This record gives sequence, C-alpha cells and structure tokens, in this order.
Amino acid sequence: MNLWHFNIRHLRALVAISRHGTLSRAARAVSLTQPAVTQAINKLERQFGLPLFIRRPDGMDATEAALILRPRIEKALSHIGSSRVTTTQMRALVLVAEAGSYSEASRRAGLTEASLHRALADLSVATGERLVERRGRGIMLTARGLATARTYRLANVEIVAALSELDALKGYETGRIAIGAMPLSRAKLLPAAIALFHQRFPDVDIVVAEGSHNELIGPLRDGDLDFMVGALRAPGTFNDLTQTHLFVDRPVILGRSGHPLARATPDAATLAEYPWIVAGPGAPLRAQWEEIFTHAGIAPPHVPIECGSVITIRQLLMTGDFLTLLSPDQVAVELEAGWLERVAPPPVAISRNIGVTTRLDWTPTPSQQAFMELLIEQAAIQNTSQ
Repeated sequence: MNLWHFNIRHLRALVAISRHGTLSRAARAVSLTQPAVTQAINKLERQFGLPLFIRRPDGMDATEAALILRPRIEKALSHIGSSRVTTTQMRALVLVAEAGSYSEASRRAGLTEASLHRALADLSVATGERLVERRGRGIMLTARGLATARTYRLANVEIVAALSELDALKGYETGRIAIGAMPLSRAKLLPAAIALFHQRFPDVDIVVAEGSHNELIGPLRDGDLDFMVGALRAPGTFNDLTQTHLFVDRPVILGRSGHPLARATPDAATLAEYPWIVAGPGAPLRAQWEEIFTHAGIAPPHVPIECGSVITIRQLLMTGDFLTLLSPDQVAVELEAGWLERVAPPPVAISRNIGVTTRLDWTPTPSQQAFMELLIEQAAIQNTSQ
C-alpha cells in the first residue's frame, strides 16, 4: 500500500483533527461536513488497521498511531502543495514520468491511455501548470512537470515510511531500505552492515543500487533511494542534500604482482613514465591523482584508460605495467591472493572522506535509523583497522 491508495482529503482530515482536537474545528479547517470527516477517519482506520483517535464528549485524542502518522502526512501534504489535486492525478503524472509515454505507462499500470490523458489534463487545471508538451508524435514532461513528479514521489515516500512505522507499532518490522552504493562502499563497509542488519531485521528488504555519484544523485533526490554511501563531495556543494562523515580513506598506488616499481619508492617523475588507469575528469580521486604530479611541478601524464569500474581495473592491472590509485579495501581479495600489490604510497598525502548522503529533509524510519547506526559502527571498526 502507498499514497495512491488514499484520499488526500481524508489525510488532511486526520491532520486537522490531530491539530484542533474536535470534529467541528477539523471540518471547518478542511471544508468538509462533520459526517464526512467522521467517515474519512473511519475509512483511514480500516486502511491503516489501527484506531487513530479516542472519542470523548468534548473532543478527540490522537492515538499513538495518529501521532506517528501526523508528521509524515504533513510532510507529504507539503510536497503535494495544492489541495485541489487527487492521488489519481498524481499517480498518472508519476507513471508517465517513469515510463516516458502514455502507451508505456498504460501498459505498466493496466490503465487506459484515455484515463491517463484525462487525469493529467485535470492535474494541469488543478495546479495551473503546463505539465506535458508534445514533441513530434510523442510527449515530454515540461521542466515543471518533472519537478512536480519528483515532489509527488517524495510525498509517496513519506506515506510508505509511515506505513512501515505503523507495522513496527503493531509489533513487527517490515519495509524496504534503498541504498545507493558508490564504489568504495561496496568493498567492505556496506556488505558488513547489510549482513548484520539482516540478522537483526530479516523482514526488512534491502535494495542496493550500484553506481557513481552522478548516477545515483538523481534517484536519491527523487526518493527512489533513501541514502547513498561513498565518497563525499566538498562542503557546500549541495543545498538540498546533507552529508555525514563516516571515515577517512587513504588510497595507495597499486599494480600487478612483481611490478617494476614495487617497493622502489618512486617519485612523481618516475610514476609519470608508466601507463595509468584512473577515473575520468570530475571524479574526486582523479583530481587527487593529478595533485601527485602538479605538486611535483610536472604535468599529469596522459591517461590511456579512464575507468571507474574496480572489476575492470583489477583485470587490466594484471595484464601489464599499469598503475592505479585505489583504496586497498577495494582490491583486498586480489592483494591477499598475491595478484596485485601495493606499489608505493602516493608522494603526496591523499585521502578522501567516506560517508552517507541523504536528502536534507529525510526522516528515517526506525529500521532505517537502525541501519544507519550499524553503518556508523562498522565504519568505526574499519577506520580503526586502517
């Protein structure tokens, strides 16, 4: 169950009663009759499977379930904005945004194209915004349409989180944690935290999406991911995201076993004579690699192979005299097997901050908070072992 199963007016009524304490005041606040508000709460109690209010002659007291729901619903309503839109209209926009066309959205959702057209037309009227425009024979969401679809996704995230918290209130942990995993986090930190978490919360699903920072930041902002784990960007880079430091990683220069420079303590000029495999421009580690040479007063050498895939890099390293700059944790198995070795520490100190990136207004569920605590615990262990 998610946001699309609920009536927005009913959710507004729940918030209004929680705020005002009586049916009459709540009815005036949401422009409904008292019987309509009563029916709304009765239906929500059936949908949520828990009592929401204790009825008294002089008012209504919120139950623990309502107290859990209220802040989540308030955030969802804040994302939705207009009081004129319906969940049917919002769902239609999100479906078309995700599918890229009416026909594909219709196929995925089992709805007619006519119903999607009608819902989006009504939504444009309700919001006073042009959300979709035609491009040749196809359609495309306008910039406003894309932004609106994102806010509706985030509203849905809040309701899904609320349902997970209600399950915990009923005595069982359920839900889903969606994690964006950047390269370094996949080596040791994230697997260790996931394994421990699954032992403690076997009924909570974990979904891991792998990618670079640029590939994951969009899904994070859309609400498809709860958080990302990996190398942090410079403070002040984002105004809608928050970054939490976990530990400091210190990359080293790596090569194949028996590399000519192994244990030779080469200087920057010597390192420049060998072929390198490094990430492309814009990656934090690429900038630090360039610093090895600029600090020594020489131009960074040509990079014959730009690659951010650790699997690809490790295979290439074993084919010749390539060098790379990576965390030892990312190739721990290869180092232990003797396929690769640490050629040398960088001539200049290189480090990168590893941590968690979340949306600025993200409020974790109890299970998500438990995972974050395990992640911090495992990061401390990893930091101590370096």
